[in-house]
Amino acid sequence: MTALKSMTDSKKQAIGYVRVSTQKQVSEGLSIEAQIAKIQAWAMLNDYELVHVYIDEGISGKNITNRPQLNKALSLLKKDMAFVFYSLSRISRNVIDTILIGEQIRKASADMVSLSEKIDTTGAAGRMVFNLLAVLNDFERDQVSERTKMVMSYLRENNKV
Repeated sequence: MTALKSMTDSKKQAIGYVRVSTQKQVSEGLSIEAQIAKIQAWAMLNDYELVHVYIDEGISGKNITNRPQLNKALSLLKKDMAFVFYSLSRISRNVIDTILIGEQIRKASADMVSLSEKIDTTGAAGRMVFNLLAVLNDFERDQVSERTKMVMSYLRENNKV
């Protein structure tokens, strides 16, 4: 879904965001389509008008500076809108960036909805869970990096690269 819908409806509005990190995921399209379908289903079930879904294709979640669609989506959030995404890992794998995104959404007086983690940042408990998951996503990124370095080192040592 890439076209804007009418904004004259009295329903609450949502902006969706989708990201895949590899070109293989982009070319297969399954991950993008699956994320969009989940976002559309959430909007329908919760009586939100899904205004737009922004997509960053083949871009790492390591930082937010190279993701124009994420930044555009965040800039368009207004009071009482929902920013909906499939998983917190689709937003960022950097704890500082994740918290900055959460703060930007809060300052817009919008809500954040992570479908996988069932995050609702309208209360103190939801904000605490959001912050904990931001740290865990950063940890996962570091673990992936360590495992990749270990495998590459092994391959070099055994003349397989």
